[in-house]
Amino acid sequence: MAQYALVGTADGRRPRLGRPVGVSRSATAVGGVVLLLPDGEPVSGRRASARAHAAALPMARGLARAGRADGLLTQVVRYRGRGWNGTDAELAADASWAIAEAVRRHGDVPVCLVGHGMGARAALRAAGHPAVGAVMALAPWLPEDDVAAEPEPVRQLTGRRVLIVHGTDDAATDPELSFRYAVRAKKANRETCRFEVHTDGHALRQYASEVRALAADFVLGALFGRPVARPLTDAMAAPPPIGLRMPLAAGFGGSRRR
Repeated sequence: MAQYALVGTADGRRPRLGRPVGVSRSATAVGGVVLLLPDGEPVSGRRASARAHAAALPMARGLARAGRADGLLTQVVRYRGRGWNGTDAELAADASWAIAEAVRRHGDVPVCLVGHGMGARAALRAAGHPAVGAVMALAPWLPEDDVAAEPEPVRQLTGRRVLIVHGTDDAATDPELSFRYAVRAKKANRETCRFEVHTDGHALRQYASEVRALAADFVLGALFGRPVARPLTDAMAAPPPIGLRMPLAAGFGGSRRR
C-alpha cells in the first residue's frame, strides 16, 4: 500500500469524514462502511468542491438504504482541497486517511471505496489498506499524458473486488483508458470487472438508477456476501475483453431509467 505523509494545507485545512448516513438507532453496531470519494481537479489549491460533495450524496443515501439490515454506514469524504496535484496525489492521501479514520471509529469492519472521476482514481490508489475489501470506480480519471511515467499501479487491488463503470460518451475522462487499466488490473486480480454505460456521459446521469442499483448489488455482495445479479457474476467470471466491456442494461435492478 502506498504511504502518504498527510499534512494540512497552508490555511490549516485537513480532510474530514462527512456526516454518517445509515445505521438505524436500533442497530447495535456498524457492520460495514462505504467511503465515497467525490470528483476533483487535476491541479488546484482551492478548497474542496461543495458541488462534488453534494453529487455523491444520492449514492451514499441509496447504499445506506440498501444495506440498512446489515448495519451499513456511508460517509462522503471531505478533501483538504480539490486538486490531485501531480505526484503529491493529495486526493489519494485523503482517501488513505479516511480509511484509517473509519477503522479507528468503527473497528474491524469491512470497507468499500466508491469514487467518481478523480475520486475513483483515489479509491483505486488507496485500495491497499487491509480494511478495504472492495472498490467501485465510476468514470475514473486515469491520464496517460506522460508516457515516461510509471503506469498507474494495480498490485494494491489484489484480494479486493473491483468494479469499474464508465459511460461510453464520457468527454471528461477517456473510457478507453479505464478499459486498458482494467485489463492490467484483471491480470493482478481476477475479481475485477468493468461495465460500460452506452451513450452516458461523465456524470452517469442518464442511467443513474441503473448505476445505483449496480452499486448496491456490488457493495452488499462484496461486504456482506449477499447474492448478486447474474450480469455482475458473469462479468467477474468472464475473461477479457468480455468481462471488461459488459453493457449495463436499461432497467438493471428493476429500476426505471431516468
